[in-house]
Amino acid sequence: MVDKKNPNLNPFTIHHSPFTFMQYFKAGKLVAVHGLKGELILKHELGKKTSLKDLKAIFIEDRKDSFLPWFIETAKARSANEVLLKLETVNTREAAAKLSQKEVWLTEEDFKRLSAKSAPANLLGYTIINDKERLSEVLEVIEQPHQLLCRIELNKKEVLIPINESFLKKIDHKKKEVIVELPEGLIDVYL
Repeated sequence: MVDKKNPNLNPFTIHHSPFTFMQYFKAGKLVAVHGLKGELILKHELGKKTSLKDLKAIFIEDRKDSFLPWFIETAKARSANEVLLKLETVNTREAAAKLSQKEVWLTEEDFKRLSAKSAPANLLGYTIINDKERLSEVLEVIEQPHQLLCRIELNKKEVLIPINESFLKKIDHKKKEVIVELPEGLIDVYL
């Protein structure tokens, strides 16, 4: 089915508008093909072993801010951070290989339901506050050996906020805030 007013619109793509915006959270990455029947290994960042119970679909970013749903046929927990996935319409090793190395996204509701409360990725959507100033919402959490980096956007520029014992003062889960005390000039480096 093609939209006659706009033939370039793909009817199977979720198009965002200010009225129907859905928030997606990065849950992991399809890291490898498994077997010959199109199964994939999802390495996730949910912070606990899971079989993705009751999850109907994952989302893969087709292009910036445009996510395509892939419906789950079966899902089995492999380890604390891996799930063996079989997606509908992906029935061969070759078809699965096309999805390998793609990032996997979940709706905010599914992500919150499936992730461990203590998982660093749960900081997504929290607001970073430095010296009583509200900076921005956490868009991505990057795990490193000795700290987390929270990616935010300030003045249309990407800023990485280190979250470690030196800078972190408090995480308020009720208010969804991360209170930090950053060294003077750290944010200016990005702006």
